[in-house]
Amino acid sequence: MWVYALLFLASLVLLPLLFLAWLLLHAGDGPSPFAADSRRPPAPLVTDKAVRRTVVKTVFSPDKVPEQLDAIVVGSGIGGLAAAALLAKTGKRVLVLEQHGKLGGCCHTFSEKGFEFDTGIHYVGRMQKGSTLRFLVDQLTEGQLEWTQLPPVFDTVVLGEPGSAKTYHLYSGRKGYFQGLKKQFPGEAAAIDEFERLVKSVMRGVMLLVVLKLVPRALSTLLCRSGLLPRLCSFSRLASRSLKEVVTSLTSNCELRAIFSYIFPTYGVVPSKASFSLHGILVDHYLHGAWYPKGGAGEIAFHTIPVIRKAGGNVFGKAPVQRILLNSEGKACGVSVKKGQDLVNIFAPIIISDAGVFNTYERLLPAEARALPEIQSQLRMVRHGEGGFTMFVGLNGSNEELRLDPGNYYIYKGHDLDEIMDRYLSASREEAAKNIPIVFLSSPSAKDPTWEMRHPGKSTLVVVTFAKYEWFEEWKDKQVHKRGDDYEELKQAFVDTIMQSVFKLYPQIEGRIEYISSGTPLTNQHYIASPAGEFYGISHDMDRLQAEALASMRAQTPVPNLYLTGQDLCLGGFAGALQGAVICASTILKRNLYIDMARLKKRTEAADAKKRV
Repeated sequence: MWVYALLFLASLVLLPLLFLAWLLLHAGDGPSPFAADSRRPPAPLVTDKAVRRTVVKTVFSPDKVPEQLDAIVVGSGIGGLAAAALLAKTGKRVLVLEQHGKLGGCCHTFSEKGFEFDTGIHYVGRMQKGSTLRFLVDQLTEGQLEWTQLPPVFDTVVLGEPGSAKTYHLYSGRKGYFQGLKKQFPGEAAAIDEFERLVKSVMRGVMLLVVLKLVPRALSTLLCRSGLLPRLCSFSRLASRSLKEVVTSLTSNCELRAIFSYIFPTYGVVPSKASFSLHGILVDHYLHGAWYPKGGAGEIAFHTIPVIRKAGGNVFGKAPVQRILLNSEGKACGVSVKKGQDLVNIFAPIIISDAGVFNTYERLLPAEARALPEIQSQLRMVRHGEGGFTMFVGLNGSNEELRLDPGNYYIYKGHDLDEIMDRYLSASREEAAKNIPIVFLSSPSAKDPTWEMRHPGKSTLVVVTFAKYEWFEEWKDKQVHKRGDDYEELKQAFVDTIMQSVFKLYPQIEGRIEYISSGTPLTNQHYIASPAGEFYGISHDMDRLQAEALASMRAQTPVPNLYLTGQDLCLGGFAGALQGAVICASTILKRNLYIDMARLKKRTEAADAKKRV
C-alpha cells in the first residue's frame, strides 16, 4: 500500500512540474510566427511551368546566397521547409539547401511523358477545417494551399489469396469508421468497441510525444526514470505493447485482426514490432477522412517557399551539403556545399538538419563530433527503417473513362500480416520478386479535381510495396540510370508481379498503359538521400516510442547550434514531419509555439464567427 502512496505523492510533484515547464516555455521574449493570422484568399492555381520552375526548381549559386543569414536548413522536405517558414515568419533570414534538383523532398512531384506523379503524399488526415493541423498548414502557406476530400470510403482492403480474397471498406467519420467495421464484422461489436476505446486512450496522452522533447532535459529524464509514465499515461503504457499483441487479445477473427492492423505500411513496421500507441495515432489521424492537395502534392512546396523568400531567405536545389562546419569551440557555424568540383562554405549562427539522424550524425558531422557520447547514445537507440519499391504508371484515358477510384487500396495476399511479410523479407531477391504479398495502390489523378484541366485524356497510378535494401545493394555505387541490365531485369521482375495485382483490380487498364517507371531503395537513396532506401527515416519500432528514446531525440543536438527537424525528430509522414518542425522552431525561438498557435487559432475562429453573423 505504501508503494502506491509514494507513487501518488511523486505524481503530485512531477506532473505539476512538467506542466509548469510546458507553460513557461511560452515565455520567450522574441516574436512568434503565430503573432497574426497570415491567411489570405487563395489565388488561382498556377499552371505555367516556367513560373512554377522559378519557385520549386531554383539552382544553387554562391552569388545568390542572401547575406547575414540567421539560419541554414539542410534538406527541403516538409520538415525543413516548415521549420524555415516558421522562423521566416518571425523575420529571420533562412537559407534552405536541397541536394536534389526539385525542391520539396517527398512532397515534390515529377513529370514524364506528359504524366505527373506524386512521390510521397498519397493522402493526409485531419485536414478538415477547424483542425489544428489544417490551421498550421494554412498559416505556413498563407492559406494558399487548398485540399480536396477523398470519398467516404477512403481506404479499401483486399484480403486473402487471389480467387478467394475478400474486400473491406474503411469509412470516414469517427462514427462511420467503427460502425462500418461492425456492419462488415457482425458479432464482433465488443472487440471493435474495445479497439476504439484503446485508440481514444492513446490520443489522450499523445502530447507526451511533444512534451518530453520540449521541457528541460533534466526534468524529462527525471520523469522517465521515475517509472510513473506507464502508470499515469495510457500512451506510454500502450507504447510498450505491440500492435499484434493488442489485436490478438481483442478477437480470434483473423480477418478482423488484419483490418485493425491494415494501415501499418504508412509507418513501415510489421504489427509484431509496431507500438500500439503509434498505430493508434495513425488510426485516429484518418478517423475524419482523408484529403489530397488540390493541384497535386507539388503545391505544398510551391506555397511554402514564398514565405521563406518573403523574409529575405532563399531555397536552392542542386546544393548537396557535404559537411556541417564547426568552429574552434565545437559549435555548428555553417555548411560546406558542393558546386561542380568546388566546395562553397556558407556561415550562419543556426544550422538545422532535415537530412535525418543517420545522415546528420554519420555523414555530415566531422569525426570528433560524431564520437560525442550523447550522439553515440542516440544512434544506439535507432535503426534504419525498411526500404521501399515504387511504381509510376501513366495511362491513356481519363479517370472517368478508366473508372479509377480516388480512394486507396491495400492488397494483402493473406490474413496473417506478420507471417506474409516475414516470409517475403526473408526471401532471396529473385524469390521475393515473384511473391509480393502486399501492394498499396493509389491514383493521384483521380484524387485531384484539377487534373483533367491540367492533363486531359491522361491518368496515373502509383503503386508501393516494401523492398529490402540488400536486394539491390550490389548496384549502390553505380550511376543512376546506368546500373546495367541485371538491375533493370530485377526491377522488371518486381514490376511484372505487381502489375498482376493491379490488373486484377483494374482489368480495364490493360492495353492503356503508356508509361511505367519504377524506383528501388537505391532510387530513394539517390533522390531523397535515404541511407538505406527507407521511406520514413529511422524505424518506427517499439523502442522508438519508449519515453527515454522520445526524451533523448530532441531538436537541440549535442552539438551547440545544430538542430534536428522533420520526421526523425518526431514521427514519419507529412503530419509527423510537421510536428518535428514546430518542435524545432519552438526550441530555437525558446517559446512554446503550440500555445502560440492555439491562442491565434482561438482568436481567428472568434473573428471568423463575427464575420458570419
